[in-house]
Amino acid sequence: MEYSGDDATVYQTIRVTTPESPVAALADVEAWKARKTYPSMLFAGGPVFGVARERQPGGWVLQPFFSGLAPQDARDGLGSYFRRVAKETADGGDLRHAAEYQGAGELLDWEALNDLTVCGRRYRVVRAERFIRMGPDGPEPPRVTDPDPSAPGESHEGLDPAAGLVIDPYDATGISEGILKAELLAALRKHGTVPSDVRDDSRTAAAAYPGGVLLPATFMTAEREGGQWRPGSSGTATTPQSARDALAMQLRVMVPWQRDLTAEQRSVYNGAADRLDAERCDELDVAGRHFRIVRVERLIRVGPDGPEGPRPSDPDPVPPVMVQDRELRAQGAPRDEEDGAEELDESTQKFLRLFEEERRRRESLRRR
Repeated sequence: MEYSGDDATVYQTIRVTTPESPVAALADVEAWKARKTYPSMLFAGGPVFGVARERQPGGWVLQPFFSGLAPQDARDGLGSYFRRVAKETADGGDLRHAAEYQGAGELLDWEALNDLTVCGRRYRVVRAERFIRMGPDGPEPPRVTDPDPSAPGESHEGLDPAAGLVIDPYDATGISEGILKAELLAALRKHGTVPSDVRDDSRTAAAAYPGGVLLPATFMTAEREGGQWRPGSSGTATTPQSARDALAMQLRVMVPWQRDLTAEQRSVYNGAADRLDAERCDELDVAGRHFRIVRVERLIRVGPDGPEGPRPSDPDPVPPVMVQDRELRAQGAPRDEEDGAEELDESTQKFLRLFEEERRRRESLRRR
């Protein structure tokens, strides 16, 4: 990465304070240690998207779940939220506001809107850039202070730690987090590493949204191949255990399906997944492959009008659901009710068998 040399603005003034609790103090110490052990900060693939709601007292608050890999993912989630609130509001007898929420949900089925006001509340699709720390031995794994409450196989029941977070760049932060925020706000893509429009958008965003807020870390799986590390998951797991569960699913279902493993070969991967569950480890070797659970930092840029939304260069390949439906009909695709039952091919059947086997295994563990 390279860094911009623009003058600091009021949004780049980072307030630093002493941690208020022993846990926060330990987290700040761990963050400082990570700077020495994993000194390089790299972009971690593309951004993620979620939804924020403007607060009357000031600032914006995040809604669950901040995990969209494209802006449309966040819009779809917002549309579902509006429909749910519409039902709850109607059940409470407020039909006027229920109709407005329902209308907003239906509007998002047709239009790719990133900012709208419903029942006097302003909502926005928000963008967060992602980063990972790298050291001589590879990417940074989870820290001892990262919350990890779920048992193996149960992480899907956890909540989004970013939900309810107030997006306010004036909030005080610890020393290590403050330094990290300053570094990430100044970070730009290196010339030649991304298309010119992506780089131009990053420079425009640095000027229009000079402040920032760090979100709770997320986690992903990475695999080392030939001395290089490559991502093995989306990087949106909200806890280390959530990333381990995803890796265990990969070992028990996806790898045997994709590589057409024999029963003997499957037993090797199943044994590794069992070890991952039992030890809750962040490093795993199996069949000559090396995996690591990796920590991912996230930063939302903030400007005078609030948090940054999607950029023109952000990939957004899928249109709203009703636009998709209209396009498919124009291409002559049959309607769902006209589709006959199709026989699944052998590969799909194998995947479903593996998936069902894993589902029954986890259900059995839960009953115990």
